Amino acid sequence: MKDSYGRDIDYMRVSVTDRCNLRCRYCMSDNCKKDSDVLSYDEIINICTKAAALGISKIKITGGEPLVREGVTDLIKKLKAVKGIESVTLTTNGILLEKYAEEIYRAGTDSVNISLDTLDREKYRSITGCDSLDTVLKGIDSIYDMGIPVRINTVLLKGINDDGDILRLAKDRFIDVRFIEMMPIGRGKSFDTVLNGSIIKGKRLDDKGNGPAIYYAVEGYKGRVGLISPISLKFCEGCNRIRLTSKGFLKGCLCYDEGEDIINAEDIKAVIERVIKSKPKEHCFENINNITEKKDMNEIGG
Repeated sequence: MKDSYGRDIDYMRVSVTDRCNLRCRYCMSDNCKKDSDVLSYDEIINICTKAAALGISKIKITGGEPLVREGVTDLIKKLKAVKGIESVTLTTNGILLEKYAEEIYRAGTDSVNISLDTLDREKYRSITGCDSLDTVLKGIDSIYDMGIPVRINTVLLKGINDDGDILRLAKDRFIDVRFIEMMPIGRGKSFDTVLNGSIIKGKRLDDKGNGPAIYYAVEGYKGRVGLISPISLKFCEGCNRIRLTSKGFLKGCLCYDEGEDIINAEDIKAVIERVIKSKPKEHCFENINNITEKKDMNEIGG
Protein backbone atom coordinates (compact mmCIF):
# COMPACT_ATOMS: atom_id res chain seq x y z
CA MET A 1 0.00 0.00 0.00
CA LYS A 2 1.21 3.49 -0.80
CA ASP A 3 1.05 6.43 1.57
CA SER A 4 0.01 9.93 0.53
CA TYR A 5 3.57 10.65 -0.70
CA GLY A 6 3.74 7.62 -2.96
CA ARG A 7 5.98 5.52 -0.71
CA ASP A 8 5.40 1.76 -0.64
CA ILE A 9 4.73 0.81 3.00
CA ASP A 10 5.61 -2.87 3.31
CA TYR A 11 7.37 -3.13 6.68
CA MET A 12 5.94 -3.10 10.21
CA ARG A 13 7.90 -3.10 13.45
CA VAL A 14 5.95 -4.96 16.12
CA SER A 15 6.83 -4.43 19.77
CA VAL A 16 5.76 -7.35 21.97
CA THR A 17 6.78 -5.79 25.30
CA ASP A 18 8.27 -2.62 26.72
CA ARG A 19 10.09 -4.60 29.41
CA CYS A 20 13.85 -5.10 29.17
CA ASN A 21 16.56 -6.84 31.18
CA LEU A 22 19.04 -3.99 30.53
CA ARG A 23 18.93 -0.32 31.44
CA CYS A 24 20.79 1.33 28.58
CA ARG A 25 21.40 4.94 29.51
CA TYR A 26 20.02 6.42 26.28
CA CYS A 27 16.95 4.21 25.96
CA MET A 28 15.16 2.94 28.98
CA SER A 29 13.13 4.17 31.90
CA ASP A 30 11.56 1.98 34.55
CA ASN A 31 8.06 2.88 33.37
CA CYS A 32 7.28 -0.61 32.07
CA LYS A 33 4.00 -2.46 31.98
CA LYS A 34 3.42 -6.10 32.76
CA ASP A 35 2.87 -8.33 29.77
CA SER A 36 -0.80 -8.60 30.80
CA ASP A 37 -1.15 -4.93 29.82
CA VAL A 38 0.09 -5.41 26.27
CA LEU A 39 -1.30 -6.96 23.11
CA SER A 40 -1.86 -10.70 23.27
CA TYR A 41 -0.15 -12.83 20.66
CA ASP A 42 -3.53 -13.62 19.09
CA GLU A 43 -4.18 -9.89 18.76
CA ILE A 44 -0.76 -9.35 17.18
CA ILE A 45 -1.34 -12.17 14.68
CA ASN A 46 -4.75 -10.75 13.79
CA ILE A 47 -3.33 -7.26 13.23
CA CYS A 48 -0.42 -8.60 11.17
CA THR A 49 -2.79 -10.70 9.08
CA LYS A 50 -4.87 -7.61 8.29
CA ALA A 51 -1.68 -5.64 7.59
CA ALA A 52 -0.41 -8.34 5.23
CA ALA A 53 -3.62 -8.07 3.23
CA LEU A 54 -2.75 -4.38 2.70
CA GLY A 55 0.79 -5.09 1.52
CA ILE A 56 2.86 -5.40 4.69
CA SER A 57 5.26 -8.22 3.86
CA LYS A 58 8.07 -7.71 6.39
CA ILE A 59 7.68 -7.92 10.16
CA LYS A 60 10.30 -6.99 12.75
CA ILE A 61 9.73 -8.34 16.26
CA THR A 62 11.11 -5.93 18.82
CA GLY A 63 10.60 -4.59 22.34
CA GLY A 64 11.81 -3.56 24.92
CA GLU A 65 13.56 -6.88 24.85
CA PRO A 66 11.28 -9.35 23.05
CA LEU A 67 12.90 -12.49 24.48
CA VAL A 68 11.84 -11.59 28.02
CA ARG A 69 8.27 -12.35 26.98
CA GLU A 70 7.46 -16.03 27.08
CA GLY A 71 6.42 -17.62 23.80
CA VAL A 72 7.86 -15.06 21.39
CA THR A 73 9.44 -17.73 19.19
CA ASP A 74 6.04 -19.38 18.76
CA LEU A 75 4.72 -16.00 17.65
CA ILE A 76 7.46 -15.78 15.03
CA LYS A 77 6.59 -19.25 13.75
CA LYS A 78 2.90 -18.35 13.43
CA LEU A 79 3.65 -15.05 11.71
CA LYS A 80 5.82 -16.89 9.19
CA ALA A 81 2.71 -18.83 8.21
CA VAL A 82 0.58 -15.74 7.54
CA LYS A 83 -0.23 -15.31 3.86
CA GLY A 84 1.64 -12.36 2.40
CA ILE A 85 4.34 -12.12 5.06
CA GLU A 86 7.68 -12.83 3.41
CA SER A 87 10.09 -12.30 6.30
CA VAL A 88 10.00 -12.13 10.09
CA THR A 89 13.10 -10.84 11.83
CA LEU A 90 14.04 -10.27 15.45
CA THR A 91 15.83 -7.48 17.30
CA THR A 92 17.34 -8.36 20.69
CA ASN A 93 19.97 -7.21 23.15
CA GLY A 94 21.40 -10.74 23.09
CA ILE A 95 21.19 -11.54 26.80
CA LEU A 96 18.83 -14.48 26.21
CA LEU A 97 20.02 -15.29 22.71
CA GLU A 98 22.01 -18.40 23.52
CA LYS A 99 19.14 -19.79 25.61
CA TYR A 100 16.63 -19.41 22.80
CA ALA A 101 18.89 -19.89 19.78
CA GLU A 102 17.48 -23.30 18.86
CA GLU A 103 13.89 -22.06 19.15
CA ILE A 104 14.70 -18.97 17.08
CA TYR A 105 16.17 -21.20 14.38
CA ARG A 106 13.25 -23.66 14.40
CA ALA A 107 10.75 -20.81 14.18
CA GLY A 108 12.25 -19.88 10.81
CA THR A 109 13.49 -16.44 11.86
CA ASP A 110 14.96 -14.77 8.78
CA SER A 111 17.61 -12.69 10.55
CA VAL A 112 18.56 -11.45 14.01
CA ASN A 113 19.68 -7.94 14.90
CA ILE A 114 21.66 -7.63 18.13
CA SER A 115 21.91 -4.27 19.85
CA LEU A 116 25.50 -4.09 21.09
CA ASP A 117 27.46 -0.89 21.55
CA THR A 118 30.93 -2.07 22.56
CA LEU A 119 33.24 -5.07 23.03
CA ASP A 120 34.81 -3.53 26.11
CA ARG A 121 33.44 -5.01 29.33
CA GLU A 122 33.70 -1.85 31.43
CA LYS A 123 32.14 0.31 28.73
CA TYR A 124 29.38 -2.27 28.27
CA ARG A 125 28.63 -2.18 31.98
CA SER A 126 28.64 1.62 31.95
CA ILE A 127 26.21 1.80 29.02
CA THR A 128 23.83 -1.01 29.98
CA GLY A 129 24.10 -1.23 33.76
CA CYS A 130 24.82 -4.94 33.43
CA ASP A 131 27.89 -7.21 33.25
CA SER A 132 26.67 -9.57 30.53
CA LEU A 133 28.96 -8.96 27.58
CA ASP A 134 30.28 -12.55 27.53
CA THR A 135 26.71 -13.87 27.54
CA VAL A 136 25.81 -11.71 24.55
CA LEU A 137 28.89 -12.79 22.60
CA LYS A 138 28.05 -16.46 23.22
CA GLY A 139 24.55 -15.77 21.92
CA ILE A 140 25.92 -14.19 18.77
CA ASP A 141 28.12 -17.25 18.23
CA SER A 142 25.11 -19.56 18.64
CA ILE A 143 22.94 -17.74 16.11
CA TYR A 144 25.79 -17.29 13.62
CA ASP A 145 26.74 -20.97 13.80
CA MET A 146 23.15 -21.91 12.93
CA GLY A 147 23.40 -19.97 9.71
CA ILE A 148 20.94 -17.22 10.61
CA PRO A 149 22.06 -13.84 9.22
CA VAL A 150 23.39 -11.63 12.05
CA ARG A 151 23.45 -7.85 12.17
CA ILE A 152 24.93 -5.83 15.01
CA ASN A 153 23.27 -2.48 15.75
CA THR A 154 25.55 0.02 17.47
CA VAL A 155 24.66 3.49 18.72
CA LEU A 156 27.82 5.55 19.12
CA LEU A 157 28.11 7.70 22.25
CA LYS A 158 30.55 10.56 21.99
CA GLY A 159 33.63 9.96 24.14
CA ILE A 160 32.35 6.59 25.33
CA ASN A 161 32.33 4.01 22.54
CA ASP A 162 33.17 6.03 19.45
CA ASP A 163 36.44 4.17 18.89
CA GLY A 164 34.58 1.67 16.71
CA ASP A 165 35.90 -1.42 18.52
CA ILE A 166 32.68 -3.22 17.61
CA LEU A 167 33.95 -3.52 14.03
CA ARG A 168 36.05 -6.50 15.13
CA LEU A 169 32.91 -8.62 14.87
CA ALA A 170 32.89 -8.07 11.09
CA LYS A 171 36.55 -8.90 10.60
CA ASP A 172 36.54 -12.67 10.21
CA ARG A 173 32.83 -13.51 9.96
CA PHE A 174 30.02 -12.51 7.63
CA ILE A 175 28.37 -10.30 10.23
CA ASP A 176 27.04 -6.87 9.37
CA VAL A 177 27.93 -4.13 11.85
CA ARG A 178 25.60 -1.13 11.57
CA PHE A 179 26.20 2.25 13.16
CA ILE A 180 23.03 4.15 14.06
CA GLU A 181 23.07 7.85 14.76
CA MET A 182 21.59 8.77 18.13
CA MET A 183 18.07 10.06 17.67
CA PRO A 184 16.70 12.76 19.98
CA ILE A 185 13.88 10.60 21.32
CA GLY A 186 13.29 10.20 25.06
CA ARG A 187 16.58 9.96 26.89
CA GLY A 188 18.46 10.20 23.62
CA LYS A 189 17.93 13.96 23.70
CA SER A 190 20.61 14.32 26.37
CA PHE A 191 23.39 12.79 24.22
CA ASP A 192 25.48 14.32 21.46
CA THR A 193 25.03 12.59 18.11
CA VAL A 194 28.12 11.09 16.47
CA LEU A 195 27.49 11.67 12.78
CA ASN A 196 28.07 8.67 10.54
CA GLY A 197 29.78 10.68 7.82
CA SER A 198 32.95 10.66 9.89
CA ILE A 199 33.02 6.92 10.53
CA ILE A 200 33.82 4.80 7.54
CA LYS A 201 35.73 4.85 4.28
CA GLY A 202 34.99 1.96 1.98
CA LYS A 203 33.23 0.82 -1.20
CA ARG A 204 29.54 1.59 -1.13
CA LEU A 205 27.36 -1.39 -2.04
CA ASP A 206 24.08 -1.34 -3.93
CA ASP A 207 22.30 -3.99 -1.86
CA LYS A 208 19.97 -2.90 0.92
CA GLY A 209 18.05 -4.61 3.68
CA ASN A 210 14.50 -3.92 4.83
CA GLY A 211 15.39 -0.50 6.18
CA PRO A 212 17.49 2.61 5.56
CA ALA A 213 21.01 1.22 6.07
CA ILE A 214 23.65 2.03 3.45
CA TYR A 215 26.21 -0.76 3.30
CA TYR A 216 29.93 -0.62 2.64
CA ALA A 217 32.57 -3.24 1.93
CA VAL A 218 35.78 -2.63 3.85
CA GLU A 219 39.03 -4.14 2.70
CA GLY A 220 40.14 -7.02 4.91
CA TYR A 221 36.69 -7.55 6.46
CA LYS A 222 34.32 -10.40 5.63
CA GLY A 223 31.31 -8.59 7.06
CA ARG A 224 29.79 -5.38 5.83
CA VAL A 225 29.53 -2.03 7.57
CA GLY A 226 26.14 -0.36 7.54
CA LEU A 227 25.33 3.27 8.27
CA ILE A 228 21.88 4.32 9.45
CA SER A 229 21.97 8.09 9.45
CA PRO A 230 18.64 9.74 10.30
CA ILE A 231 20.35 13.02 11.23
CA SER A 232 23.14 13.54 8.70
CA LEU A 233 21.46 11.74 5.79
CA LYS A 234 17.72 12.13 6.09
CA PHE A 235 16.17 9.09 4.45
CA CYS A 236 12.48 9.84 4.96
CA GLU A 237 11.70 9.89 1.24
CA GLY A 238 12.34 6.15 1.17
CA CYS A 239 10.77 5.24 4.52
CA ASN A 240 8.70 2.08 4.16
CA ARG A 241 7.58 1.37 7.75
CA ILE A 242 4.91 1.74 10.35
CA ARG A 243 5.19 0.81 14.04
CA LEU A 244 2.92 -1.13 16.37
CA THR A 245 3.63 -0.54 20.05
CA SER A 246 3.22 -3.28 22.64
CA LYS A 247 0.08 -1.57 23.95
CA GLY A 248 -1.63 -1.47 20.59
CA PHE A 249 -0.86 1.99 19.24
CA LEU A 250 -0.09 2.16 15.53
CA LYS A 251 2.12 5.04 14.42
CA GLY A 252 3.62 6.20 11.18
CA CYS A 253 6.80 7.89 12.39
CA LEU A 254 9.17 7.51 15.32
CA CYS A 255 9.35 11.28 15.70
CA TYR A 256 5.68 12.06 16.36
CA ASP A 257 3.08 10.76 18.77
CA GLU A 258 0.37 10.76 16.09
CA GLY A 259 -1.35 7.47 15.26
CA GLU A 260 -4.30 5.41 16.38
CA ASP A 261 -5.16 2.83 19.01
CA ILE A 262 -5.83 -0.39 17.19
CA ILE A 263 -6.49 -2.83 20.00
CA ASN A 264 -10.24 -2.13 20.27
CA ALA A 265 -10.86 -1.02 16.71
CA GLU A 266 -13.95 -2.36 14.97
CA ASP A 267 -12.19 -2.24 11.61
CA ILE A 268 -8.49 -2.98 11.99
CA LYS A 269 -7.76 -2.71 8.28
CA ALA A 270 -9.31 0.75 8.19
CA VAL A 271 -7.07 1.88 11.05
CA ILE A 272 -3.97 0.57 9.26
CA GLU A 273 -5.03 2.31 6.05
CA ARG A 274 -5.57 5.63 7.85
CA VAL A 275 -2.22 5.46 9.63
CA ILE A 276 -0.43 4.71 6.39
CA LYS A 277 -2.23 7.48 4.53
CA SER A 278 -1.49 9.99 7.32
CA LYS A 279 2.19 9.02 7.61
CA PRO A 280 4.23 12.26 7.83
CA LYS A 281 6.42 13.31 4.96
CA GLU A 282 9.53 13.42 7.17
CA HIS A 283 10.81 13.52 10.73
CA CYS A 284 11.96 16.71 12.44
CA PHE A 285 14.98 15.49 14.41
CA GLU A 286 16.89 18.56 13.27
CA ASN A 287 14.39 20.69 15.23
CA ILE A 288 13.77 18.94 18.54
CA ASN A 289 11.18 21.49 19.60
CA ASN A 290 8.86 20.07 16.96
CA ILE A 291 9.21 16.46 18.15
CA THR A 292 5.91 15.42 19.75
CA GLU A 293 6.91 11.88 20.82
CA LYS A 294 7.76 12.03 24.53
CA LYS A 295 8.08 8.33 25.34
CA ASP A 296 11.34 6.42 25.74
CA MET A 297 12.49 4.14 22.94
CA ASN A 298 11.51 0.93 24.72
CA GLU A 299 7.91 2.15 24.90
CA ILE A 300 7.58 2.78 21.15
CA GLY A 301 9.47 -0.19 19.78
CA GLY A 302 12.57 1.74 18.80
